[in-house]
Amino acid sequence: MDEVIERPPRTIMEVYKMLPEGTLAEIINGIIYRSPSPLRKHQRIITQLVSQFFDFVEENKLGEVYVAPFDVYLDEEANAVQPDIVFVKKSNLSIIEDHIHGVPDLVVEVLSGGNRNHDLKVKKDLYERFGIQEYWVIDPETEETIGFIFSSGKYQELPKVKGKLSSPMLKKTFEY
Repeated sequence: MDEVIERPPRTIMEVYKMLPEGTLAEIINGIIYRSPSPLRKHQRIITQLVSQFFDFVEENKLGEVYVAPFDVYLDEEANAVQPDIVFVKKSNLSIIEDHIHGVPDLVVEVLSGGNRNHDLKVKKDLYERFGIQEYWVIDPETEETIGFIFSSGKYQELPKVKGKLSSPMLKKTFEY
């Protein structure tokens, strides 16, 4: 069914919200970034991790886990992202409506083709500014995991490891 546009969008967030469902896009600091679909290795890591995350979180009734594409509106003006994996603690579930409207507790991004700088600089800075408690970046080529923990208003980088993600928040190690 075609959507009728009654008036032109007035804000960048309105433009973002008009994108077709399933569009791999994010808006960061008022700029829309589009992404191609992820590659096989990327998807395999996400599948391995999200199944472990989901089972662990459900079994322990810790909150909710979502996988991309799923919008996370960090604010309602200029910042909406689609992290590969998102976790929201039970105590923060009020931020989840049809999408997440607020700051999730943990985010995982798996690097793709040309997005290394985007995930390690642009998104890291954004997530730090909004105070996401744990941010994890996985390089599918090297299988290296980089973790960041939010402490005293900024990210502290954890030691890099291969083939696993050890969350201090969840007190659990997930392997891929």
